[in-house]
Amino acid sequence: MTNARGESPLLRPLLLLVLRQRITAWDGDAGMAHLAASTDREASVHDWRSAVSNALSGGYVHDPVRLPTGALQCHRYLELTPKGVETARCLQAVRGDVS
Repeated sequence: MTNARGESPLLRPLLLLVLRQRITAWDGDAGMAHLAASTDREASVHDWRSAVSNALSGGYVHDPVRLPTGALQCHRYLELTPKGVETARCLQAVRGDVS
């Protein structure tokens, strides 16, 4: 589900969550489950995947699939880019969040 701008309604909550908490998982399904469990929103895995896709295409997060040096398998990380950090902090200020 997206809004008129084609943006997932979960994009903003996603950015705020990733600003506060690092999301790491062995695979995409585990990452989406961790993401969903970390919020108080009810949304389908498809909706969360759409939000992550929006965040990636908008330049707010780095590519979530990484093979760290010396690792034997890929991990999924949700990590904000500098643009994502700036946007999330602005959203946090508008909402009046201080945490």
